[in-house]
Amino acid sequence: MVSRVIPVDPFDLVIFGGTGDLARRKILPGLFRRFCSGQMSSESKIIGAARGVHTAEEFSKIVASAIHEFGSSDAIDESVLAEFLTRLDYVAVDARGDTGWTELAGKIRKNLVNAFYFSVGPSLFGDLAERLKRFEMADDDSRIVVEKPFGRDLATAKALNASLAKHFDETQIYRIDHYLGKETVQNLMAVRFGNMLFEPLWNSQYIDHIQITVAETVGVGGRGEYYDRSGAMRDMVQNHLMQLLCLIAMEPPAKFEPDAVRDEKLKVIRALEPVLPHHIVRGQYGPSEDDDDFRTHVEDSSSKTESFIAMKMAISNWRWAGTPFYLRTGKRLKARTSEITVVFKDAPHSIFGADAGRHNNELRIRLQPNEGMTLDVTIKEPGPGGMRLVDVPLDMAFADALGDNAIDAPDAYERLIMDVIRGNQTLFMRGDEVEAAWAWTDPIIEGWQARGEVPKTYDSGSEGPTDAMAMIARDGRIWREIKR
Repeated sequence: MVSRVIPVDPFDLVIFGGTGDLARRKILPGLFRRFCSGQMSSESKIIGAARGVHTAEEFSKIVASAIHEFGSSDAIDESVLAEFLTRLDYVAVDARGDTGWTELAGKIRKNLVNAFYFSVGPSLFGDLAERLKRFEMADDDSRIVVEKPFGRDLATAKALNASLAKHFDETQIYRIDHYLGKETVQNLMAVRFGNMLFEPLWNSQYIDHIQITVAETVGVGGRGEYYDRSGAMRDMVQNHLMQLLCLIAMEPPAKFEPDAVRDEKLKVIRALEPVLPHHIVRGQYGPSEDDDDFRTHVEDSSSKTESFIAMKMAISNWRWAGTPFYLRTGKRLKARTSEITVVFKDAPHSIFGADAGRHNNELRIRLQPNEGMTLDVTIKEPGPGGMRLVDVPLDMAFADALGDNAIDAPDAYERLIMDVIRGNQTLFMRGDEVEAAWAWTDPIIEGWQARGEVPKTYDSGSEGPTDAMAMIARDGRIWREIKR
């Protein structure tokens, strides 16, 4: 299989926060990989913008260091890197003042695609948008990219949307969620809507339940202050897991076009039922042999913020009535993994008798690590002695099935930035979608705050609080084991 790399049009990309952590870890190394692949044209330019005063040469050294530290594990061709660095420039700007904006405006070429990446805190979104228009850098064809967190509740999300809408049309705003750029996440749509095998079975008649797990082995690290204000619900469920749920549950769009896809995702969010208190389990990780507990990391001995959350959700529509969705995410868990498991119902009648046991089909979609899909099917166990049944996996690891094309596939940020340049919003959240997600999330958070609930403590390196196991066990089901 030959991988096709389709170059994008020449562009000017301004990265506000160009010397920050996200730019150094993801954005700039990703752009270098796109340059190496031939997707980024030699006419394109990347302009870093931040408060710090640097020359263009100093910024180039910062970028080169970031690419060596966070870029591909493959050997870097220094001549190609040197050529990439010639495409860089830098301007020191004051996001809330006027310093540097005239100089930055002079570097933007009007005959190319112009994109502006807001790799800064949400409090600066409105200021940046206003100055881009006031200093005549952005026109009706320009695009802006904004990072999460996009608000911390419905009111702040609406305020952010309004601040951007004063200066940019919705078609120009790209709210990025890097989970949607993952190869396997996009394959959810390909598997569902490109295979006659699955779509006729993708409903409550044939599916018993669906599990979505995003587990991390790390703690909150240096993000303690931020995480204590957000928690797993705001940091993960409201955006990342919500997006996975939408792609799994949405109706087939009429066309694979941005608004058609996002219309169907919005319908899923609006069809979510309120979550009952006994269908939610929250937890905080305890200490380990070599590290402190959650409350020590966030420097608050009485913190009621969750580092783990599990919940049972329901979608009120004809396709999913009666099929529960179980979501869980947490830090300091047993293994780092992101997985969606679709558990199909048992056959309505077994002709093999009670000794054959109970068997059902499971489709497991691994987002990380080792992206791929596994379908469990029931077969006869080899050997004499009657009809004994056993479940075996049909495994498709992308690295094995697609070879170098899987290994060299662009990561999430690379793909999403190239989509911005193309003007394709399919994998980006729309304003009403963000607000609908917060409208569902806010009452849940307000509920446990009003009840004064304290998260359950769980052991670092475990699968989370035992209450989460009990919650799903009450329905006669079990969580998939968290493992690599």
